[in-house]
Amino acid sequence: MPRSRHTGPGGAGEPLAVDGAEPPWSRNDALVTAGACAINVLSYAFFDDPGAQYDVSVAGFLLVAAAALPLLARRRHPVAALAAVLVLDATAALTVPLPSHFGAVLVVALYAVARACPGLVTAVAAVATASVTVLSQSNGRIPPWHVAVGPPVSSLIVVGTALVINRWQREVAANRRLLADRAVADERRRIARELHDIVAHHITTMQLMAGGARANIADPEVVRDALVTLEASGRLALREMRQLLDVLRAGEEPETAPALPQPGVDDLDRLVAESRLGGLPTEFGVHGARRPLPPTVGLTVFRIAQEALTNARKYAGSARVSVQLTYRQDGVTVEVRDDGGGAPPQEGVPAAGPGGYGLIGMRERVALHGGTLAAGPQAGGGFAVVADLPLTTDEVDEAAVRCEGASR
Repeated sequence: MPRSRHTGPGGAGEPLAVDGAEPPWSRNDALVTAGACAINVLSYAFFDDPGAQYDVSVAGFLLVAAAALPLLARRRHPVAALAAVLVLDATAALTVPLPSHFGAVLVVALYAVARACPGLVTAVAAVATASVTVLSQSNGRIPPWHVAVGPPVSSLIVVGTALVINRWQREVAANRRLLADRAVADERRRIARELHDIVAHHITTMQLMAGGARANIADPEVVRDALVTLEASGRLALREMRQLLDVLRAGEEPETAPALPQPGVDDLDRLVAESRLGGLPTEFGVHGARRPLPPTVGLTVFRIAQEALTNARKYAGSARVSVQLTYRQDGVTVEVRDDGGGAPPQEGVPAAGPGGYGLIGMRERVALHGGTLAAGPQAGGGFAVVADLPLTTDEVDEAAVRCEGASR
């Protein structure tokens, strides 16, 4: 004969299952039923009404306890459970003398109907509960006012409470969905920024290298250098895009290789070299004592410089660009300035000004770190992008520890 077993480790709300069969009720249902039964039995045993005399009997105890049994099915069949409770409760009231009451069992049964059923069913259930309770407790006679008023008022209170909780739970669920949608939207914007930075920078560099190779086809050395840079830029763009796509596919398939490190301030030299090879004279300077930065801050510095150099190649025309990185005690500043006149963007292409997608991405990146970004035309001509990123002492110390651990 098969043995009964629990389906889980033993939480209060876990169902009682027998050999994998779906259980008719859960432990929570049993606890609620036992609690409501106990309250009704105690009220029957210790109720004291000076104007009436009730004899406590074994039959009364059994009938009051039996009226609670349908609560075990209240989650699956709330209307049937309420009907069974009303029948048993009316039978108990008509069989043995009981005090006038609206017991805990009726409260739980009507509450379950109000929580699970539509408005019309709930209204009919509330009216039926109040009517049956009044008629059964008055034994067919004209009930006194407290018997006639008590059950309807109690039914209204129970139904009203259930409706308020239903509305509150709907609002909580809606807020959770909004938060989830907002998290998804934020992640999409972050991915869009990454794709924009990768594609815009590397494709622009590749385009310039290809144009330079074509213009200098008679000089093999120049062509060779341009093609090598084009190949390296294409390979790096492909690698970064694959890394970003691996993030999107996380959880779908096991990782076969460790993720490549994100670029940071140490990659600014390579970025400036690519800009020079692309035909844009670019200076690079570092001020202050170099020190490790948190990876997210280093990535933000790199992406800002990358986007600013891309915009300068697109719109600055014949210009010189200066990239300056300044380490301060409480932060780091990256400046990208050009002295070009700036060419108007083509129709349909986002402008490189404050309304462009690139600068919007810069502002969002800087805002994530609590920093400030200033971007716009300079008084003497050209365009400037200045990003100031604050750093706390804990962030600096943590970055130093991480760098020291990686070098070992």
